[in-house]
Amino acid sequence: MYFFLIVSAIYVLDQCSKLFIVRTMELHQSLPVINNVFHITHVHNYGAAFGILAHRTEFFIMVALLVVLLILAYLKYLPEGHHLLRIALALQLGGALGNLSDRVRLGFVVDFFDFRVFPVFNIADMAIVIGVGFVVFDLARAPREKGI
Repeated sequence: MYFFLIVSAIYVLDQCSKLFIVRTMELHQSLPVINNVFHITHVHNYGAAFGILAHRTEFFIMVALLVVLLILAYLKYLPEGHHLLRIALALQLGGALGNLSDRVRLGFVVDFFDFRVFPVFNIADMAIVIGVGFVVFDLARAPREKGI
């Protein structure tokens, strides 16, 4: 049950934050939160991380759909327990759906968190990265828990 609550929360937070940015800021407008460290900057990302493969919207839609289907299929066969892995997959699914919605509706992803030393990103991106981190952590601790 908590799986779909997490997915829904990530999706709604992501889409509402992007809608707020689009409605209140001009494209490329940047507002300093901590000057020269952290800004809110409205940008459109037509590619993946770091803007790679820009304007390959159909490719990213297909990859996102594949990821969504793989997560849902894996969840179906995941044994009871594995709570951290379920949370990780929920974060990844919510993030994938958030960015997928942008690509389908707009042809690009709205990004706005700008730390100046890293590409601009959004809540969906954060959820995906945190989810991957949880998967890595879960995999790293699994052998120790089994005494390997």
